[in-house]
Formats: sequence, structure tokens, C-alpha cells
Amino acid sequence: MTYIVRASAHSDADAVSALLAASYSTLLASHYEKQLLDRALPFMTKANPTLLASGAFYVAQSSHGELIGCGGWSLERPGTAKIVRGEAHIRHFATHPGWTRLGVARSIMNRCCMDARARDVSELRCCSTFAAENFYKALGFKTVAGAHIPLDSRVSFPAVLMQHALP
Repeated sequence: MTYIVRASAHSDADAVSALLAASYSTLLASHYEKQLLDRALPFMTKANPTLLASGAFYVAQSSHGELIGCGGWSLERPGTAKIVRGEAHIRHFATHPGWTRLGVARSIMNRCCMDARARDVSELRCCSTFAAENFYKALGFKTVAGAHIPLDSRVSFPAVLMQHALP
């Protein structure tokens, strides 16, 4: 089971969307009600073209060419153009259900941390699903607060705000 981590490209959009859908629909099912997921997943499982083209969004690709993980970071706070010096935001992490607990997401996070440090980032922030909270804790993130992320005027998604000081 080998894979590489590489920067994403615009041509990865469909495969990233499929990966997000496979990951979130499976791995979030035991943490959220089906009715909420039915409404939220269409918003959450579309690849973000800006992230894909940013140079700071990565995919893990198996030796067979399948995308098995993704994730990245941005200086901008999600949904805004606001930048706070020294702060970066973890974005759109997912692992294919068949590849969980094999180090895929950790490899992508290591790449994010290395690249963020090179840009003088001292703190990472993320908005985690309930399902991923323990993953982030294992990487040194601390829970800050609960949150409700608005997906549209009628749907918000319960999540956990987390932060991590980079060494």
C-alpha cells in the first residue's frame, strides 16, 4: 500500500469531490444524523477550485493512481479574505474509508505544517468534524470551542474549533 503526496491540480477537481463524498458520507455517519448529512454533504463535498490552485492543497495518490486523501491550508480564514499574521487554516481534509489509520492524513498534515512554517506561520486553526476531532488531538491540536458552520441560510453544521501551535 504505497502512495505519494503531491500538490493538487485543477484537473483533480472531480476526483477530489468523489473522495470527499466517499469519505464524509461513510466516516461522518456515526457522528451526525442522516437527515443533517443529507442536507450538508452537497455543500461539503465539492472540491474548492481556489484551494486546488493554491499550491497549498495536497492529494495522496495510490500507486494505482487513485486519490486516497486530500487536505491543505490557507492563510485566509475560510469564507473570507482575512489574513492574520502567523495564523493559517487547515482546509478540506479527507481520507478514503479504505485507507484510514494508515498514515495518509498524517502525511498530508506533515506537508501542510512544513510548508506553513516556511511561510512564518506559528499557529494552525481548523474547524473539525466530530469524527476527526481525535485525529487532530493526536497531532497536537487543542479544542477551543464548539461551533455551528453555516452552509446556507437554512443549514448549519455542528463542528469543533481547534488550534495548534507550530514548534
